[in-house]
Amino acid sequence: MAKLTLADLKKIRDEKNKEMTRRDTDKDVQIIVGMGTCGIAAGAKETFSAFVDELDKSNISDVMVKQTGCMGFCSVEPTVRVTAPQMPDTIYNNVSAEIARRIVKEHIIGKKLVSEYVFDNPSRDIIAQ
Repeated sequence: MAKLTLADLKKIRDEKNKEMTRRDTDKDVQIIVGMGTCGIAAGAKETFSAFVDELDKSNISDVMVKQTGCMGFCSVEPTVRVTAPQMPDTIYNNVSAEIARRIVKEHIIGKKLVSEYVFDNPSRDIIAQ
């Protein structure tokens, strides 16, 4: 194993600080990726990475990206919940890396739902009424 230099350690520290900043819960926009075993098996790790990568590419830092366990929708994994001001709380299903990038561009930046991947959750709607 090669020895790490001081510059290597600083680079690792900066990268980890950036990752930890993404998990701050005091941000208005939140993206939560279901990463139970069912989600991971369906590709949730790639989905999570795509969200982080696309937000970095777009220079958006005020969005929290966080993982959670199974959301209970195993048949439509990977599932993602997006919360943003002046937008309905939305659960997306079957979110591949490509769809994650679309959600950043259309939902987060463009304030428009990616309608074909919105998961209908009727039981939640009944409870809310």
